Order: sequence, then C-alpha cells, then structure tokens
Amino acid sequence: MTVQIITIDGPSGSGKGTLAAKLAAHYQFHLLDSGALYRLLGLSLHHHNLLDELDTQLAECVQIATNLDIQFVSTESGVQVWLNGEDVSQTIRTERVGEYASKVAAIPELRTAMVARQHAFAQAPGLVADGRDMATSIFPEAQAKIYLTASAESRAQRRVKQLQGMGLDVKINDILANIEARDKRDMERTVAPLKPAADAYIIDSSDLNIDEVFKLMTTYVDQQLAQ
Repeated sequence: MTVQIITIDGPSGSGKGTLAAKLAAHYQFHLLDSGALYRLLGLSLHHHNLLDELDTQLAECVQIATNLDIQFVSTESGVQVWLNGEDVSQTIRTERVGEYASKVAAIPELRTAMVARQHAFAQAPGLVADGRDMATSIFPEAQAKIYLTASAESRAQRRVKQLQGMGLDVKINDILANIEARDKRDMERTVAPLKPAADAYIIDSSDLNIDEVFKLMTTYVDQQLAQ
C-alpha cells in the first residue's frame, strides 16, 4: 500500500507547524515535525555540553542522535514533546533552542543520523511532514509538496506574539535578527539547503490568515492526492 505524503517546507516562523497539524487532523494522517527532532537533538547535545564540540566530538554526537529517547503525545491542547522522560514542549520552542537546532542541522553526519528516524514516520494511511528539506531531501516522492513562506518582518511579529503568549519577554528586533540569521544559515548550508522543490506549490502567507492559507493548501492537496 502506497503511503500518501504531504510535505510542508519553509523558513522559521512561516506557520508550517500550525498548518501541518491542521492538515494532519483534516486528513487523519500521521504528523512529523522534523524541526522538533532537530530542536530535541540540539537540546540533548546542549545537556551533554557538546554543542561547542561538534567538530571534535562528532562520533559521540552521532551516537546521541541515533539513540534519542523521544515521544510525541497528542493531547486536547496540542502535542506534548518528551525528551528522556521530560516534557520539553515549551523549552524546544524558545529562540535559544531554535539556534541549537540550526547548528546541528548544518552538520551532514548528524542529518544522516536523523534521516532514518524521519522515514519511519511514513506509515499508512499517510503523513504530513513539515520542515526545511522534506520535499527536496527526505520525501522527494511526496504526492503533495508545499513551500510556505512569508516576509521576515511578518514572521518576526508572529513569533513575538507566540512567545509573549507563553509568558516570555522578547523584543522584536532581536527576534527579527535571529530569523534573518537563521534564514541565511539554512539557505546557505551545503547539505539540503532550504529551498522550494522544483514541483512545489509556493504560498506566501505574509498577508494571509491561517484559514486562508489552509483553504489554499487543502484545495491543492485534494487535487494532488486524487491523481
């Protein structure tokens, strides 16, 4: 049986996570938040004091990546993320851990270690996978490929609102600088750089709300899955 796969790629803060979850619920597919996997790896390497030793302690870092103890638990309020028995759902969404993730994602050996883990999520009846290289690298066979983007300014505003809702004190200039730096690093990395797949449906959500983007996505996905 062919597993139907929907990929959503795009830069940080474009709304991939929220819309991927909505699509997974709509089609009753499994969900893969690949960004969460890299955030979890980055956090774990930070806990092991290895983030600044990626070059000299690479073998140990790969071993940790291969054996990460991760659980995704669905609840009425969303998805809980557990690392080594600890609920890190909010921790992994901070800017600090986002920086960790971007660092480890730039290391080819660590990306390789995470590929098999991501492929394992592709189970019947289907999968919605969100990230930065889902269509170009991990699931190039996907039936529906979406690239969701937005201006850096609009993404920074959304991120500030999200973090303030979590009770965190943040400044938009700092968030914007982080987003622009992460975009540059993600787009210029040598392995699986952030870019749309050649056959991706590109959506710019700068001036659209979630419902408007979701309608564009489902219209496109319905057409692709029907082929």
